[in-house]
Amino acid sequence: MEIARELAKKQRSISVAEFFERNKHLLGFDSPSRGIITAVKEAVDNALDACEEAGELPDIFIGVRRVSDDVLRVAVEDNGPGIVPEQVPPVFGKLLYGSRFHQIKQSRGQQGIGISAAILYAQLTTGKPAVITTRTDPREKAYRFELMVKTETNEPDVKSMAEAVWDRPHGTRVEIEFKGSLVAKKRLLDYLKFTSVVNPHARLHAEIEGESILFERVSSEPIRCPRPIQPHPHGIELGTLKRMIQTDADLPLEDFLIERFSRVGKKAAALICQKAGIDARKKAGKLTHQEQKELLDAMQSISLPAPPAHECLSPIGEDLIAKSLESEFELDFVKARTRPASVFSGHPFLIEAAIGYSSRMPHDERAQILRFANRVPLLYQQGACAITGCIADINWKQYGLQQQGLPVGPVIILVHLASTNVPFTSESKDAVAAIPEIEREIDLVLKELGRELKSYLSRRERKKQAEDRARAICAIIPEIAAKVSEIVERPPLDTSPIEGRIMRRLVARRRISGDRVRIELRNYTDRRVDLTVFEISEEGAPDPSIAPDFSSGNEGDFTRAWRCTLEPGESWQVEYSGKGRGSIDLRGIEEPLKLVIDDDR
Repeated sequence: MEIARELAKKQRSISVAEFFERNKHLLGFDSPSRGIITAVKEAVDNALDACEEAGELPDIFIGVRRVSDDVLRVAVEDNGPGIVPEQVPPVFGKLLYGSRFHQIKQSRGQQGIGISAAILYAQLTTGKPAVITTRTDPREKAYRFELMVKTETNEPDVKSMAEAVWDRPHGTRVEIEFKGSLVAKKRLLDYLKFTSVVNPHARLHAEIEGESILFERVSSEPIRCPRPIQPHPHGIELGTLKRMIQTDADLPLEDFLIERFSRVGKKAAALICQKAGIDARKKAGKLTHQEQKELLDAMQSISLPAPPAHECLSPIGEDLIAKSLESEFELDFVKARTRPASVFSGHPFLIEAAIGYSSRMPHDERAQILRFANRVPLLYQQGACAITGCIADINWKQYGLQQQGLPVGPVIILVHLASTNVPFTSESKDAVAAIPEIEREIDLVLKELGRELKSYLSRRERKKQAEDRARAICAIIPEIAAKVSEIVERPPLDTSPIEGRIMRRLVARRRISGDRVRIELRNYTDRRVDLTVFEISEEGAPDPSIAPDFSSGNEGDFTRAWRCTLEPGESWQVEYSGKGRGSIDLRGIEEPLKLVIDDDR
């Protein structure tokens, strides 16, 4: 009995802040190098969400500078709607406080932990408060807060609050100082780069230890902000249903079902009540425990349309994904696909994916895998993620790639999961759990993209073989022509038109005869070409047959440029006085298509 009393005296409750203070690794603050990435990620996620909800094109500044050998100061500033002063302390100084946890819609942050956890980590390592500056309108004053988190009570501890001078008309700036390391600077830059890929409407400007990096937006259209929806009957559990009934106890059951659930109309509500054996006019709060169970079973058993995913989800779109990848990577081929929305446990979701091929990437290394959830890059725990598992389970050899578990080759594979409730494996939000419905959609979209890649690689191989054969033929044509000319005792034959037709290229040639120079172009390709011919010369051209579109220079340094358009089979030429002391260049056509033969005297 005495032992039991002694043990009872030691029992006490702990706050959520105190729990995460002792288990910071659960939130992604398990090392100094990762801590900096997690802190930046949480602040940028909040900034992007705020800008999108306000209908603003995000313009975000990220600053990282070293205060001492092991202390870094991080600042993230956005042009969002700002935060009203009375809400700043709980938003930044209290864990599990936010506006998105109770809404069923796609958003980056949902639990109200991220930025508060970063502030908690900062005060744990340096003991310094976070500095928050915010303004809601150009006509309103800006306010500057210094605050910390009271871990014992999970309440904000405001050290100071004052009006501030700030040049932003509206927005929020967060500054935190903590022990960290920039050993993983490349991974931090990767996070920003990948964030710009799936947020093509955002401009990210980073200054990291004096180095300035700009990720410019690809699209100037603000994205459509998802709208919250009501919960779907197929995704409800008994405890959630009980809580909803307590909130709306005075509503008749039929009205409760229609107003508080998605996709439930008058006919569906009547059918649910009939299957549950409950009077539709009975007050929801009067239901017994057994009636609540029967109501839940009836809700789960009837057929209902899927939740309205077009309202609560905000996909990136195939065109923007492809443009974003092309802007950040040098790709020869890229294709993107967006799958139709689907549902798991009543939660709407959709999968977007893209595959890119680049001949400039290593051919003997594993494919680069880019994983995203609600437009947020997933940088860690790749092996524990369902996305990686789905990629590894596909037989990539039938799509033209080598495979060692994961595909091997110069490819980039992007997968984005958009959902009202992303099933992460932990609070650090690094990996997606293996949900069968999600895995099936990923598998389908990747196989579709694999077929696109196979078609491209097949066309590329056929083209390469044709070019190799044509090149081999063209290599011996001049020798054959020389021998034939020798046999028939005729002047050497110009074989460049024949080579151009065989290679299907653009032939550019400068002929110099006495005091006259002639530049000739002939289009042997199967497409129209728009190009500019540049001549850089030591001498002027007083009498060109076609006036140049651009001309400049003086003694010994002259530049002339002609613009021309050639349809397939057409030719173009210009002639002028001179000795041909210079060179020509063509702009506006890809290198493999032009064949320049210079200085034919």
